[in-house]
Amino acid sequence: MVKKDKNKQKYIKVVDERYTLASKRGGGIIKIEAWENSSGKLIKYNIAYINHSIFQSDNGRVFGYDNAHGYHHKHFFGEITAINNFISYETLIERFENEIKEYIK
Repeated sequence: MVKKDKNKQKYIKVVDERYTLASKRGGGIIKIEAWENSSGKLIKYNIAYINHSIFQSDNGRVFGYDNAHGYHHKHFFGEITAINNFISYETLIERFENEIKEYIK
């Protein structure tokens, strides 16, 4: 899928993963999305653990990371905190994988 961002650049969704967790494992959905521009540079991402039985606000997002609104930030039970030590998308994926272990049985 090709879309345009606010600056009218074309970008392509290069990661579109969804994993549904069985209720015996804690339930919910893990959602990972990433978009690149025509040069192959990552310009947008969304990494989230969604579970409406744990948290109903923020569309059920228990926690996650994205760079919407022009900066890297973390969502945690409705609170948004800037990530001041952002290194890379790959590092955030690793951080997310470690944090999700607390919620998966």
